Amino acid sequence: MARKNPFATLMGGPVGSEGSETNQAVRDYTMKGASKSMLSSITEMAAQADRLVAGEAIVEIDPELVDISFVKDRLDDDGDEYSQLVEAIKERGQDSPILVRPHPSAAGRFMIVFGHRRVRVARDLGRKVRAVVKNLADIDHVIAQGQENSARANLSFIEKALYAGSLAALRYDDDNSVILTALSINRPTLSKMLSVASLPPAILEAIGPAKGIGRDRWYELKQHLDRPSNHEIASEVISEASFSELSSDERFDRMIERLKAAQSRRVKAKPEKTTWQTEDKRLAAEISSEDKRYSLAIKGKGPEAREFGRYLTEKLGQLYQDFRKESDAKKDGV
Repeated sequence: MARKNPFATLMGGPVGSEGSETNQAVRDYTMKGASKSMLSSITEMAAQADRLVAGEAIVEIDPELVDISFVKDRLDDDGDEYSQLVEAIKERGQDSPILVRPHPSAAGRFMIVFGHRRVRVARDLGRKVRAVVKNLADIDHVIAQGQENSARANLSFIEKALYAGSLAALRYDDDNSVILTALSINRPTLSKMLSVASLPPAILEAIGPAKGIGRDRWYELKQHLDRPSNHEIASEVISEASFSELSSDERFDRMIERLKAAQSRRVKAKPEKTTWQTEDKRLAAEISSEDKRYSLAIKGKGPEAREFGRYLTEKLGQLYQDFRKESDAKKDGV
């Protein structure tokens, strides 16, 4: 807990106390010239003392000595947001420090708990990065990282979901209590996060962080991709040259649109139905062809339909081999 600034009362009591007019005049004076500078120094001294007491002294570290966290918490995205962060730090400097720990397996190096982008900006600008250094065990590391991520307005749902998936894979416990604590979420939300995080990595990386896309729409995408045939469609979408030129949110929208269109075509497409019968009309067949399904139902008088059906079943292997030979011959131009 932050301690009361011991220097605060030097500048007078609170407004409204006895002699408030005199005190107000003193405060007005202190905010001018050298007095203003001195007060700023005193305030900074008190704040620094608080940080030292909390074990949070801020130091400057060469970003080349800082390694990424062992649990990834962001999807790579070189969009406008990162460019704005670079410009802000270039103009104002780094407002808030990152949190690092001494690297658990590399002496003299550090591991990021949170603040990956600020380290990257410092590296790009050729500056040192302001950091708080704390000795943390792995479990404390992920809890601190997760709680800081939960407080961020600019971390998207899918990034948090993937972080939850990474923590689940580490199996710190049997009931995911560590994840619930780290992300400050309930079990139903975690269930949806883990469900979405199980989507194919290639699709997730191609779409990116999608800052404007929330939980329900990501879960909608998961439901579409629960259908195996949609994976082929998704792969086609991300392989298109125009796809990578879209923003992350637009890439998500494009993917959903194409999957919905495919579903609509499947719903509207009616199966093709034909019939067949022998010349003597002793046997008849109803044939239905739909998407990847082909069905044949044989009907007849007496046991002949069943017997013919068994005959076809016994011959299916040979018929398929004959089909493959003819099909391959056509491809080869024979």
